[in-house]
Amino acid sequence: MALSVTLNLPAEVERKLLRDSSNLDVEVSRAYALELFREGRLSHFQLSQVLGLDRFETEAFLKRHHVFEGSLTPDEIEADVQTLERLLDRT
Repeated sequence: MALSVTLNLPAEVERKLLRDSSNLDVEVSRAYALELFREGRLSHFQLSQVLGLDRFETEAFLKRHHVFEGSLTPDEIEADVQTLERLLDRT
């Protein structure tokens, strides 16, 4: 089963993206899969299936995109900063 998604972009943005990309469909689907992995909604194995890569190629893909399994999200880091600031203010 294949899932098709439509993006509604301003015409100028669409033209620019199509000019700059050799395969925009693949880029968008890989970017979305990467984000799902970051959110913990895809496992490493599922990500490799989406990407059509083996385990080691998937690791290299993640490394190129500065994503490491178990790494904190920006929201989690911000929450930690706020907690530390509150704790430091109490001393």
